[in-house]
Order: sequence, then structure tokens, then C-alpha cells
Amino acid sequence: MVRVLLLCNARCNIMGPNGYPIHSAMKFSQKGCAEMIISMDSSQIHSKDPRYGASPLHWAKNAEMARMLLKRGCNVNSTSSAGNTALHVAVMRNRFDCAIVLLTHGANADARGEHGNTPLHLAMSKDNVEMIKALIVFGAEVDTPNDFGETPTFLASKIGRLVTRKAILTLLRTVGAEYCFPPIHGVPAEQGSAAPHHPFSLERAQPPPISLNNLELQDLMHISRSRKPAFILGSMRDEKRTHDHLLCLDGGGVKGLIIIQLLIAIEKASGVATKDLFDWVAGTSTGGILALAILHSKSMAYMRGMYFRMKDEVFRGSRPYESGPLEEFLKREFGEHTKMTDVRKPKVMLTGTLSDRQPAELHLFRNYDAPETVREPRFNQNVNLRPPAQPSDQLVWRAARSSGAAPTYFRPNGRFLDGGLLANNPTLDAMTEIHEYNQDLIRKGQANKVKKLSIVVSLGTGRSPQVPVTCVDVFRPSNPWELAKTVFGAKELGKMVVDCCTDPDGRAVDRARAWCEMVGIQYFRLNPQLGTDIMLDEVSDTVLVNALWETEVYIYEHREEFQKLIQLLLSP
Repeated sequence: MVRVLLLCNARCNIMGPNGYPIHSAMKFSQKGCAEMIISMDSSQIHSKDPRYGASPLHWAKNAEMARMLLKRGCNVNSTSSAGNTALHVAVMRNRFDCAIVLLTHGANADARGEHGNTPLHLAMSKDNVEMIKALIVFGAEVDTPNDFGETPTFLASKIGRLVTRKAILTLLRTVGAEYCFPPIHGVPAEQGSAAPHHPFSLERAQPPPISLNNLELQDLMHISRSRKPAFILGSMRDEKRTHDHLLCLDGGGVKGLIIIQLLIAIEKASGVATKDLFDWVAGTSTGGILALAILHSKSMAYMRGMYFRMKDEVFRGSRPYESGPLEEFLKREFGEHTKMTDVRKPKVMLTGTLSDRQPAELHLFRNYDAPETVREPRFNQNVNLRPPAQPSDQLVWRAARSSGAAPTYFRPNGRFLDGGLLANNPTLDAMTEIHEYNQDLIRKGQANKVKKLSIVVSLGTGRSPQVPVTCVDVFRPSNPWELAKTVFGAKELGKMVVDCCTDPDGRAVDRARAWCEMVGIQYFRLNPQLGTDIMLDEVSDTVLVNALWETEVYIYEHREEFQKLIQLLLSP
């Protein structure tokens, strides 16, 4: 009916009691009608209803409707007459899926709406722990006061149901929330906001004057939030420093979100983009994609939203997944014709596995010329094996696709398999590459260009919990029961072999730490413990938000280590 009316020149810009036709379509979740209206008049996505002054996005009741509007250019942070965004409405209506879509499309998690309330203020009355986690993970401040001086923590303390109140206050406490009373009229602000002892309070000493050499723990309590100590903006590191910094990013599929969250914390605490903090970046698989994102100056907040959106496009159907959506994503983000050497700072290397030979070899996709080595080659040259493309001829999207060709998840990209088969944690291979690069400079008489490593930062995609294995016995069966036992044992053994080959932690970390300590390099391994094992192709928003929440808790609990890292990164 709507289609017929519009084709008969029915006007869709006439306001009714509830707004324009687009608002009615959104109210009743009529996606087809909404799409037809927008196709006839694209300006309708910006229309405001007469009662609330709200855009169609405010009226979206589910993720599908919100996603449809955002794809057509609707302003995700558009405000109503009261100053509320669509995220405020989604939180008030307890629409978790809709809120996730808004957050992953750039909604401001800390936007102030009616009475100065942020979405986190409103979430406190909804008894939705997952919503609270999502808002904090996407940058909501836990200590922001509204117009009445009430923080989200204070509102949580007023929840009537004791179990819910304790659960939410404990949740907020794990990421450093403070408890304080709102200011009292007629009482100086310092007195009105001072909190007496409270069963869920977090008492914290007042920080001393801040300086780069005297950074107290409390200054990093909100390291993963938007606060930036004032001194940091004037503490940009000297471009002519004499030592290099190396960043290494593990593989792990969609769990690359954990790396992103760690990098956001480092960037916000330092006030400096990752690209300017490190001279070398090495990555495997999803870490390789993020290394290229750093190289091409993409913000980590943008990449976080992109990963949430990308997973639904890429992980469709059953394994192995079609390569087309992943390749289109990479082309869209890095350009179809962009070469590795088009951007040269920082130096970037991605791991890949050359699988057209036996044994397979590790290959590094570089944005610089490979160093010449003098050591004897491992194998005699085989004329039947063609060499990989030079960095100046290597397409960026193909390098990312090759590094992330995880067996059973995606088909190989030509002769390349996932770099995680040989270097899921690329730290030692990156350090070897840098050493060979410097030795090559010395042999060429360019010793003045050599810069030794001073800091190595290795970021993981989360440590899965250790679980018992009942049987890995594989033997010749003599009866059906033994056959079943052998099949089960073979399956468990195969999984164990793959896990051992691709394990980015354990002895790989111990060796990297030991090597760094032997040569006087500061080594930092940041990798949160996860409560559950998360698959590389996980698509559940709730599961991924929980993983990022565990990362936030990890950042707070390891704030001393972050403090030391930030100090060293910002030192000349």
C-alpha cells in the first residue's frame, strides 16, 4: 500500500499527530515502509516529530531498524528537544541490541541529555548489567555528575533491591568508580561532595601535584576513559630519540577487540596516537589488520566499532566462510590499490605462512625493504618456488588477507596461510627482524641510522581458562567402545596439537621476556584472563562486551604496570 501511494505521488513530508510517516514506520518497525519513504525523500531521516523533537533514530525499537537508518546517513548523536540522543532512549527502553548498534556506529556513550544525565545515569535504574558494561566499555565515565551532582555510582546506591544494588556497585568498583554524595545547597562544594565511609565506597588519597616523574596510581585509575592529565599534552616525545619502541599484536580473530581496548587505554592515558608511540609494529592475523590500521592512522575507537560491525558481515553461514566479505572489508578500509610502501612510518611487518613448500616458511609482509642477511640459507634454492612480491608491489589488502587466512575459517589466499601457524605471537620474530635490519645498516656503512630497542610491548587477545582433558589416547581399537574412545582421543589430540602450535602465551612469552631482560630491554606483556573460551568467529555482542569488560577490569587491576609503561613511552 505504501509503495502504491508513494508511486502515486503521495507526499511523505506531511506531519501528523505522531510526526511524519517515517516516524510511524519506525514506531511499528515497518522496515520496508521506512526504506520506501527514505528512497523517495532521503531528507526524512533528519525529520523531527512534533512532540519530542526526536529523529526517526530515536524511534528505532530494534537493531535492524537502527542499522538501516545509520547506513543511510542518519546522525547517530542527533538530540531531541530535551537534549537526549537515541542512545538515551535505547537505554531508557532497555533495548540492548539497539544500544550496541548505536555505540558501534559512533554514539557518544558519555553524552549529556535531559538534566545532565548520561546514558549510564539512566542505566542505573534498569537492572541491566550487560547494558552498564557496554556503556562503560564504550567510554562512559563512571564518575560524571548530572545537573543535580549525582554520579552513576550514587544513583546505583539508591537502588531499592539490595541484591541488585550490591551487584551494580561491586561492578562499578572493579573499574575504579568513586562513591560521593551530591553537593548540598548552602554547603561548600568540598564539604558537600565529601563522602563519609560507605560499605561500597572507594576511598582514595588526594593526588599530589602531577609531573611526569611522579605519576601516582590514582592518576591512571581511569586510564581507559577519556580523561587526560594536563601534563601529557605537553609531553610529546622527541622525534629524534635514540631508541626504538616495538609493538607486537597477537592473532585471535574477532578477539582483536581486546587488543583494541588495550590500545585505547594506552592512547587515552598518554594523549598520543599509537602510530606516534611506536617505531615498529608487528602483527599476526587480526593483529596484522590492526597493525595496518595503525599505519594508516585509523583511530582505535573507529576500529572497535568496525570490528563489531564487520563480524556480522564476515562470519556468515558455516566454516570455512566465504572470503568475499572479508576481502571487501579490507579493500574498503585500506584501498584496493594501496601498496605496502605507500606509508612508511612506523615500520610495519605482518606474518604469513608460505604453504607452497615443505616445510612451510614464515614470510613477513613489510612496508620497508627486507634486510639482507649473510647467514647460510636453510635450503638450497629451488627454481620451482617463486619469491614473494616486493614490498613496493605488495597490495595492503592482500597482505592483510594472507596474514589472516586461518585454516578451516577461510580458504588460503593463494599460497599463503595464516601467520598464526608459525608466529601467533610475533614478538621474537619481530625482534629478530629488527636485529637483522640494524646489522644490515652496519654492513652498508650506515651505523649512524641504527637505533636499538628500548621497549617491547606485546598485546594479546585474551587468555582462555585452562580446562582438564580426559583422553588423548589414540590406538588400534578392538571393539566399538574402543573405536569411540579412539575417535574422541584423536579429536582431543588434534585440538591440543593446534593449540600448542598457535599458543601465543606460555613459553613464547617467557622466552621473549628472558631475551629482553638479557639485553636490557623493557618488556611488557598485556593480556587479560578471560572467564570463558571465546571462538575466533564469535558473533554474540553480549559475549564480546563481556570480554571487553574483563579487559577494562584487567586495565584497572594492572594500573601500576600501565603507569610504568606510559612513563617510559613518553620519556625522551
